[in-house]
Amino acid sequence: MRIAVCPGSFDPVTNGHLDIINRASQIFDKVIVLVSYNPNKQSACFSVKERIEMINAVIGDFDNVVTDCNEGLLADYLERTNACAIVKGLRAVTDFEYEFQMALANRQLCPTAETVFLTTRPQNMYLSSSMVKEIGSLGGDISGFVPPQICSAIISRLYPEKGIIKI
Repeated sequence: MRIAVCPGSFDPVTNGHLDIINRASQIFDKVIVLVSYNPNKQSACFSVKERIEMINAVIGDFDNVVTDCNEGLLADYLERTNACAIVKGLRAVTDFEYEFQMALANRQLCPTAETVFLTTRPQNMYLSSSMVKEIGSLGGDISGFVPPQICSAIISRLYPEKGIIKI
């Protein structure tokens, strides 16, 4: 069984993330969407539990996609799950530089896993969780950036004046 891991912070999950997850699910037998702790990112808007709940709400149509979380090294997680690949989405050259360095480090730590880069679709080139949070916190319309199943939950966290809706 070919298992791939799609790691990220997913704070929150976006349409761009969902596109990469969908495409990975067509290539691999099983895809694990892994909510990872990244000490270089600012504090999260959503808890790990909330992020997993949001991802689960939008991956229901995928029979071969599951969620998990990890606080340690990705390489250790890959070995524990017998994953053969890391799937990462690339939006721009700046993504490539960072992700290429991470791929080389992961190759050193876990030689049995390959990193697979999927380029974004043009409509998602500019899309990031950070952008969604910024627009949403200022009351902007984020409905075109996130899956409809979780849009209201994200808005209620980022811009509480619009009402509280639980995830």
